[in-house]
Amino acid sequence: MKKFALVNGKIYVERGRFAQALYAEDGLIRLVGRDDEIGSAAGRGVEIFDCEGRTVIPGLNDSHMHLLGVGMEMSQLRLNGARSVGEIVARSRKFLAEHPDLCRHGVAGIGWNQDLFDEGEKRLPNRHDLDKISADVPIVVERVCRHIAAVNTKAIEMLGLGKNSPQYENGEFELEADGFPSGVFKEQAVVHASRLIPPHSAAEYEDMFVKAADYAVAHGLTSVQSNDAGFVPVPVGALLEIVARAHAGGRTALRYRHQMTFRGVGDFEDFLRGGAREKYHDPAAHVEIGPLKLFKDGSLGGRSAAMSRDYRDDPGNRGVETLSNEEMDRFCRAARDAGVQVITHAIGDRAVADTVACYERVMEGGKNPLRHIVNHCQITDRPLLERIAADRLCVAYQPIFLDYDMHIAESRCGAELASTSYAFGTAAALGIPVGYGTDAPVEDCNPFPCIYSAVTRMDRLGRPEGGWFPQEKVDVETAIDAYTAGSAYLEFHERDKGRLKPGFVADLAVLDRDIFACPIEQIREILPAATVIGGEIVYRR
Repeated sequence: MKKFALVNGKIYVERGRFAQALYAEDGLIRLVGRDDEIGSAAGRGVEIFDCEGRTVIPGLNDSHMHLLGVGMEMSQLRLNGARSVGEIVARSRKFLAEHPDLCRHGVAGIGWNQDLFDEGEKRLPNRHDLDKISADVPIVVERVCRHIAAVNTKAIEMLGLGKNSPQYENGEFELEADGFPSGVFKEQAVVHASRLIPPHSAAEYEDMFVKAADYAVAHGLTSVQSNDAGFVPVPVGALLEIVARAHAGGRTALRYRHQMTFRGVGDFEDFLRGGAREKYHDPAAHVEIGPLKLFKDGSLGGRSAAMSRDYRDDPGNRGVETLSNEEMDRFCRAARDAGVQVITHAIGDRAVADTVACYERVMEGGKNPLRHIVNHCQITDRPLLERIAADRLCVAYQPIFLDYDMHIAESRCGAELASTSYAFGTAAALGIPVGYGTDAPVEDCNPFPCIYSAVTRMDRLGRPEGGWFPQEKVDVETAIDAYTAGSAYLEFHERDKGRLKPGFVADLAVLDRDIFACPIEQIREILPAATVIGGEIVYRR
């Protein structure tokens, strides 16, 4: 029997309740109380961790991210913070020169954001820009949102595109005056472009996965709900095997729940019939097969989120519908018939409304026993939020998106609609089941800047003073609960995960400062002193 105890801590049990010590056996919490109570109950042979007065919270659970995507980004050209198109070109050329073997078949990059350019034009890079990097191999550099990419002429040629080529289904590439692709690809067109870069070996992908898992654990994450299957350029079957092998081999203890994307309903139905669901669902190994993941629209930053009205700063544009209502209905009916939960990427208010309507059409008796999730749920008005609450639909929020989006939301959709968007406070008040996360690698998977965003509604520089539409702030307890118990509810684990109570898994993070009492601006700087999964110390700073 494996025994583990925490003593001399400030252990968050639930709102208004803290304990001093905790005792676990075989990965489950048995007792929470005072130091002397734990000592008498534990007996001999117990591993004791002295918190030295530090604050302890349940292990954090990212309700939506792409863990292998994080590992892949760690191994490729990163363009975050680029201040101009010229800097994208310069950094890409440098990467190509320094990593010739890695780039011999092409260059993949990610992270640029034209809205943050402060040198030259705030525009999307195009093929002419990227041709300055190389004309010999394909170059594909994705915007931070991953819904837009710039490619060079070589990539366009390899895709077989030319003047007046037909557009991809559920995606598009912009055209120059003569009808030739400009090199700006959007939505599903990005997927086609990304496939030009040859995949890595299974062993290399597993190493990337483990590297990302180590990073997550070092930042207090003990569970992730991750959309890698069908999202990263690895066949679904191979991806399932990579994740299973990493866990079975003891390379990570991070709890992993698959969110799975399929190209079409037929592929999804084939998966359901093929037995992989049963084969790779292994909770004892910390791996579960979770919901079907759908994409309804694009991103706000890329002006491809599906809106009910024209973008204020782009008249005539209402975004991109990446999945028709008819196709979404087919997916959701197939999921309902198989007893599978659905999580749908929906950012614009039209996408959110259409997603809610689809869920309503397939929910039996107006109830939501499968706990269907609206992912992102960024642009909303009050009636739409009330409808979500009435339907008992779940929401996976990424509060860290505010760090950037607060500076563009009003110009995109107007102050009135912006004031009821990213509505963390309203969602909590309405009792909507909510889980927090980061959508990493779109944002860093470190949960503490995300909690800071939810609590302050200020960016990393403390702007605006008092917070952006501060009525939508939440307190620290609400944010932590959403990141722990709330995320656990989204994966049907609210009775055994997300609280530090008897009967729950001993997943927790010991923090380097008191998140409940430190100056609010320090929340984003918090780091774990230790992370524990199943009563095992898996990280110690």
